[in-house]
Amino acid sequence: MDIEKAFAISASALDAQRARLNVISSNLANVESTQTAEGGPYRRKDVVFATAPIGSFEETLQMNLEGSQPGVSVTRVIQDDRPFKRVYEPQHPEADPDGYVLYPNINAMEEMVNMISALRSYEANVTALNATKSMALKALDIGR
Repeated sequence: MDIEKAFAISASALDAQRARLNVISSNLANVESTQTAEGGPYRRKDVVFATAPIGSFEETLQMNLEGSQPGVSVTRVIQDDRPFKRVYEPQHPEADPDGYVLYPNINAMEEMVNMISALRSYEANVTALNATKSMALKALDIGR
């Protein structure tokens, strides 16, 4: 594997984790949003990652020869279909006739765990990027 591809893999993973952190931040910011522009409470979102397909050695070699980019990417952002939280608050302006308010299907604790996981993944990819850079510099030193 050449150095450029190693950098590309780490960079793609950093971009993917940054997108994941943005979605998690949006979820946490809207944990109390009972109305959105589309109507109804905010619905939790999550990212879907995809990697370069892994096949046989021959298929992987052919993909590399054709110049396909290795790494990970965010293919789409999906909405969580779990039901909304239904809380009895008759004085709330968004309460239905029975006095219940629909709140987003967001669990703040789950989002914090996801955020820590994304941060750790980001840090691991920064470490891999720095290790690759260090190896490249050592290789250049050997050539002197």
